[in-house]
Amino acid sequence: MRILVTGGAGFIGSWIIDFLLKEGHQVICMDNLITGSVSNISHNLGNEKFKFIKHNVCDYIYLEGDVDYVLHFASPASPIDYLRLPIQTLKVGSLGTHKALGFAKEKKAKFLLASTSEVYGDPKVSPQKEDYWGNVNPVGPRGVYDESKRFAEALTIAYHHYHKMDNKIARIFNTYGPRMRADDGRAIPTFVNQALNNKEITVFGKGLQTRSFCFISDLVSGIYKLMLSSLNEPVNLGNPEELTVLDLARTIIRITRSKSPIIFKPLPEDDPKVRCPDISKANKDLSWQPKVGLEEGLKKAVEWFKNSP
Repeated sequence: MRILVTGGAGFIGSWIIDFLLKEGHQVICMDNLITGSVSNISHNLGNEKFKFIKHNVCDYIYLEGDVDYVLHFASPASPIDYLRLPIQTLKVGSLGTHKALGFAKEKKAKFLLASTSEVYGDPKVSPQKEDYWGNVNPVGPRGVYDESKRFAEALTIAYHHYHKMDNKIARIFNTYGPRMRADDGRAIPTFVNQALNNKEITVFGKGLQTRSFCFISDLVSGIYKLMLSSLNEPVNLGNPEELTVLDLARTIIRITRSKSPIIFKPLPEDDPKVRCPDISKANKDLSWQPKVGLEEGLKKAVEWFKNSP
């Protein structure tokens, strides 16, 4: 297939591109590099089946020739990014999704939206199933990301029903691994880099809020299975192994053999107290489940951060 990946120079997008190229597909990466980096895709620049186009997907998208699939991954995705870029985040979730869907419709291509567990907000049920509507503060600081993705889902479903397009929605839970930016503000890169430098590890609140973390290779295999499936409703993709943020910090200290002390800071506004996917749908309909345990995945992530610039 010939596949367009928007946001392809980002952490997850670049891994998706690697996987697609290994499967023999032709891939066009489109990214304005607002949070992505050419370094994530530079190893593919000599591949005749790969092409990079620097472009803002909020503007009209044009490509010559047939396109079989559009994977829409363009968006700031970490709190530090979408709090710094609130308008851009809202625009790429709305205008960018509209342009990507319009392009897919024009090319008669299938479409996959990279959505997020953040559509569930600060959930009142756990684990979160796809039929849970969420608990989101639309005017809180995180609303720019949460609502942009909720709108993107609504638009994707509307195009599916109205234009009879074959559209997919992946609700991606916390994912980690090589190519994450050290300064992206998420728990694992922050804790690992603090631990490697024997700096204080900053835990918000009492650290009792829970998270679940999926290694990047597991997520990519789930995305590909969803892409090839007949499903058109949202599907959770993540690792249901749940732990507290405090336990995560202690695990990283142990793995890195760090001397870092843990300090506590006030909990950010609207920070979710629980986050854990129910992946029974992905397991049943895609025959997918994560294979990489947290300990194994963290060791790989630690090696990456040790050796990255």
